[in-house]
Amino acid sequence: MSASTITLFQENYGTTPEQMAFAPGRIEFIGNHTDYNGGLVMGAAVTEGITLAVRRREDQQLRFISDGLEGVAADLENLTPLSGSASWVNYPLGVIKILRECGMSMSVGCDIAITSTLPTGAGMSSSAAFELSTAYALAALYGFKSDSAGFAGICRQAENEFVGMPCGILDQGVSAFGKKNSLVSINCASEVYRTQAMPEGTHFWIFDSNEKHALVDSAYADRHRECHQALAVLQKALPDAKTLSDLTCEQVKAHAADLGDLLTRRALHITGENARVRSVEAALEQGDLPGVGAALYASHKSSRVNFENSTAALDALVAALAQQPAVYGARLTGGGFGGAVMAFTRADFDADAAAMVAAAYQAQCSREATVIHTQAGEGAHLL
Repeated sequence: MSASTITLFQENYGTTPEQMAFAPGRIEFIGNHTDYNGGLVMGAAVTEGITLAVRRREDQQLRFISDGLEGVAADLENLTPLSGSASWVNYPLGVIKILRECGMSMSVGCDIAITSTLPTGAGMSSSAAFELSTAYALAALYGFKSDSAGFAGICRQAENEFVGMPCGILDQGVSAFGKKNSLVSINCASEVYRTQAMPEGTHFWIFDSNEKHALVDSAYADRHRECHQALAVLQKALPDAKTLSDLTCEQVKAHAADLGDLLTRRALHITGENARVRSVEAALEQGDLPGVGAALYASHKSSRVNFENSTAALDALVAALAQQPAVYGARLTGGGFGGAVMAFTRADFDADAAAMVAAAYQAQCSREATVIHTQAGEGAHLL
């Protein structure tokens, strides 16, 4: 991975990088859209991710190159979001802006080269991996100190304020705190992170529907707004609630007449997801893997019915996976509205079983699925 990044850097800039960093993509295991609602979420860093190489320049220019994308140049002293084909560099530009606001002294620009082993648009959060690899490499290059939680917060701020994506801390937090063969649990209200070992003999399979989603331009922002609208209504009767995650499903149902059908369903998805995260944590501690799987399927049903961020393609993949005896559970992973489904499986779920799922999906949706067998890996780090 790093060798190809060095080669890309040398071919484009004629020299070698000073610093390199890697940050992984992530799987959202359970806890869908709970993060920006102050709730609970579990994820896993994957072994695939983004490698970034960087070297200081002697002027104020920032130059970016990535395989398969047109190179982009920007000015260190004019950090504003770019549009069109250059918009892919808004992720590192945002990180640079926030790092400088946090006190990183950066008097000269830099050359940056990026390579990725992550599929784009598959709900594995290549954006957070891009941001964290940028933060780690630039902090090492320019002498800025922080920790995993600090870098996760800086990268989330960059995506919220510069890119314009109102995400919570899930993506950046899991990418920063990932640990081999472990799940990362996050209390998004307190931003407390902990890791929990995955049960032995369990695996992750990702089925990318190849139904692409662009979250900044999608219904993600609508769901964000609807959740806050639901909270505003509920706070009239329950003023102590700071977020939807401070409430229970029973409290939401009790005020359904005030909320109306749509906001009731949105709020029930969030309160239900928090309950499901707690049930998964307990089931994992007890070794109850069928119980974990049942919560995953229930999460997907809520995404389909209450949050309406699933699609016919994602539903078809989950239905096909449910027919496989070696699958504990499956659900959409990430923001939804396209993207991918995650399956939590026994060790005997293999490439032949995955091919059967993919064939069923193609027969129903006339589209090929991309299948990725991955495992929980380490979080962001310097190379």
